[in-house]
Amino acid sequence: MKKKALSLLLASTMVVSLTACGGKGDDAGTTTGGTTDNSAASNTNDAATSDNNASSGDTSGSAAASGEKADYHEVLKDGITIVVNGTLTASVDNGQADFEKQWEEAVGIDLTIQQLDHSGYTDAVGRLFASQDYPDAMIMSAEMFKQYSPTGLLWDMADAYANAEFQSRVTLPSINENLKDAQGHLYGFAPTYGNGCVTYVKKAWLDAVGIDINSVKTYEDYYKMLMAFHDGDPDGNGVNGDTYGVVAAGFIGTEAPWINYLPEFWQDAYPSLYQKADGTWVDGFQEDATKQALLRMQQAYNDGAIDPESLTASTKIAREKWFSNDQMGSAGAFTYWAGTWYRTLTDNLIKNEVNEELVQLPPIKEIQDTVGGYLNREAPVWVIIDQGDPVHNQAVFDALLDTMLDGDKVQTLWVYGAEDVHWSTKAEEFTTNAGTDKEKSYSYADGEFHLKPSPNDPNTVWKKNHLDPALTIAQLTNGFTDNDELAAAGNKFFTENCVDAPASPVSETFTNESGTIHDAIMTCLTDVVTKNGDVDAAMQTYVDTVGPIIDQCLAELNQ
Repeated sequence: MKKKALSLLLASTMVVSLTACGGKGDDAGTTTGGTTDNSAASNTNDAATSDNNASSGDTSGSAAASGEKADYHEVLKDGITIVVNGTLTASVDNGQADFEKQWEEAVGIDLTIQQLDHSGYTDAVGRLFASQDYPDAMIMSAEMFKQYSPTGLLWDMADAYANAEFQSRVTLPSINENLKDAQGHLYGFAPTYGNGCVTYVKKAWLDAVGIDINSVKTYEDYYKMLMAFHDGDPDGNGVNGDTYGVVAAGFIGTEAPWINYLPEFWQDAYPSLYQKADGTWVDGFQEDATKQALLRMQQAYNDGAIDPESLTASTKIAREKWFSNDQMGSAGAFTYWAGTWYRTLTDNLIKNEVNEELVQLPPIKEIQDTVGGYLNREAPVWVIIDQGDPVHNQAVFDALLDTMLDGDKVQTLWVYGAEDVHWSTKAEEFTTNAGTDKEKSYSYADGEFHLKPSPNDPNTVWKKNHLDPALTIAQLTNGFTDNDELAAAGNKFFTENCVDAPASPVSETFTNESGTIHDAIMTCLTDVVTKNGDVDAAMQTYVDTVGPIIDQCLAELNQ
């Protein structure tokens, strides 16, 4: 990776502040505290903004500014380096080398992939940037993107995006148009829309406690279901009370939209800064709706309706506990990502020899009447690190992002992975879970597109690589489609029951202090929910701790 020019490194102090104040990991359960010098950050931001405008606004005479594209094969003779999280399913032990090799053959340059731990991705990126060792491009969550956009580290790709070859195939242009700032700068590219979480319930557990999922319509119904899972013997091990109603990857999320892992408890509360219908920005955490949500979780924690490990559980821990082979200590409900994850969760239950039948719970009445449905998050994005050379930056866009949606060979690599490793069109027969009651045989004729067994688990059929085929903003044109019934049903269910999440705030102070704010939120939540504390007293502690910071954020957002 590359060391950036000194002028751009002026922005790195803001990046350091993100790490110091506990820049939130995608799935991290906790953060660390800290503060930053706002005056220094302001000066840094001014310098960074000036540099960013110089490198992406006035580039007369360059190939990028004149609309001419240099041959990226010539510009990128040393190849490119990208940083990714766990959304690239082709990991090191799951066919990444084959994906990388086939990408290099198709695009014609070298590719170096640095895959960081998914659970602590944001913190890891903060440390990486603080070391001033930058990739050419990387994946960022919507929350990360909002934090890094003002730093001057990211290249404005508005012109490159407008002139991209894939534009003729884009079916959802609003996704990226909405990412532009007020001046029309585009610092990130979303190849898909965001997706969101739905509540999955184990059908065998419902049957064991005598509940029909169609009768679960209100919060009262939902809570009764959770308590039945806790008080009864839904796992059939002969012991009552050794299971939980629901397990979650955190009582509150570590990134927007925050409430997606326990939506039935949060309901109309939104524990972050958000913009009301009249355009005014407010702190949703201080609203009465949040107090009521904390009290609901307090009761559920005391009653055993929520697995107490949910307070700090990562997504990995929560998932594995939910579909573990030993269902003692597991839970009947789990709110997690829609679509492809319907299939993934099912396959993991099969793998662990647990009854795999799941049902998706429609949003309860309290959510439908207020929010309107499950939240569709803001889309994650790819960003290009500004190297101070518009021609180099344009070449990275052309080689990486423009080809990512080429409709054919390269897009297939990003959607499905490597040919004859993750998918194939050759005649093939294989069996998963041979010799068990979950045995399933597959047979494909020559020329028939199909997914193969996963490289690291021959009993699980591969699903996708990085881009979900149902979520991409430009579809494949080669006819390669995987008609997985569960994934299709999951995507259909979500799109019929979702609304867009509130937009994340863009404020210099919020960027610098978001970790401190999140720490104060976690302290309040922990005191109320797990320590049975007084909600008003805990909320006052929150105000005493970060009230001035919140006031400054709101002043910036509302000016």
